[in-house]
Amino acid sequence: MAKDFTPRPEDRFSFGLWTVGNRGRDPFGDAVRRTIEVPEMLKGLADIGVYGVSFHDDDLMTFGASESVRRGEVELFKKTLDETGLVCTMATTNLFFHPIFKDGAFTSNDRDVRRYAIQKVMRNIDVAAELGAPTYVFWGGREGVESAAAKDTRDALARYAEAIDFLAGYVKDKGYSMRFALEPKPNEPRGDIFLPTVGHALAFIEKLEHREMVGVNPEVAHETMSGLSFYQGVAQAIWQDKLFHIDLNDQRPGRFDQDFRFGSEGLKDHFFLVRLLENSGYSGVKHFDAHAYRTEDVDGVWDFARGCIRNYLAFAEKAREFDADPRVAAAMSYTGVADLAEPTIGSFSKEAAAGLLAESFDVEALAQRGYGIEALDQLAVDHILGIA
Repeated sequence: MAKDFTPRPEDRFSFGLWTVGNRGRDPFGDAVRRTIEVPEMLKGLADIGVYGVSFHDDDLMTFGASESVRRGEVELFKKTLDETGLVCTMATTNLFFHPIFKDGAFTSNDRDVRRYAIQKVMRNIDVAAELGAPTYVFWGGREGVESAAAKDTRDALARYAEAIDFLAGYVKDKGYSMRFALEPKPNEPRGDIFLPTVGHALAFIEKLEHREMVGVNPEVAHETMSGLSFYQGVAQAIWQDKLFHIDLNDQRPGRFDQDFRFGSEGLKDHFFLVRLLENSGYSGVKHFDAHAYRTEDVDGVWDFARGCIRNYLAFAEKAREFDADPRVAAAMSYTGVADLAEPTIGSFSKEAAAGLLAESFDVEALAQRGYGIEALDQLAVDHILGIA
């Protein structure tokens, strides 16, 4: 019998307007399904138990429209949020679609473009604050190069940092309760994008003036595109207290950015990712940044959204079963999983250094140890497959 994985508000699942609103365009074909207007999106998400919603400025407000038109669109959004009970969980700025950003936004070689990009973000930060969004995401899709001759990367990073610092100062000056999250991606639409991985973004943050209010928004597909472990990137972000937001979807390694339904491809990877999120104390939203297959009509869009939620909750249940299995506990004990939490030697002191230098180790005996990871990993696979 199929299990009922009905989400609860405390699960804090969220979708972007651009996800369920995606009409299936790709570089080789036009839209395949009708436009879903914003009120219909919100009502559809509320019907399947979603907690919140996020937006780009240009998803919500018509680019280039009069201020009165844009204000009307915001008011309709607020009204529908109230009617549905959804909350605004995150906002971001579209700094990639318009031709003005062909050479970048914060890192464009044209100073006026850079200034316009910062202005565009400031205006949307005001809207995001009005809507109560606690997180503001920066994805630098056009911040990059096709030719290394076109930009000095050191100058580009300096301009990137200048923009983030200025905008953080703006938020602080306005008294907004808002944090920033940088979203890494290695390539596409640019040949090479600045801040391509979680590690690059974490290192960049340490150079910022207001680094305490800037974290990361890692995405499954983006880290997988570069052949890296998304789990490891998220774990390091948690370790550094910098996981401010997360984008969940799926991706086949070595491909273009696919944004598949969460849990549709990398089952073991997602099992460990969900287990990490559930066991780490992460309390932020679980944000699905994915799209329905291009084969789908509007009904298929809601099948896609329900599938993202169902898969996350199924992985969470499997993770709880795995952690409660006494065979897993025994295998982890044999492997020494908990032993890694014990300090190796602690802080430096002359006495500790002298003691370590005086210690002797049986290197050959230590080298003979087996860790039993095959058996432990197979238990994880057994639980995922439902044969434990």
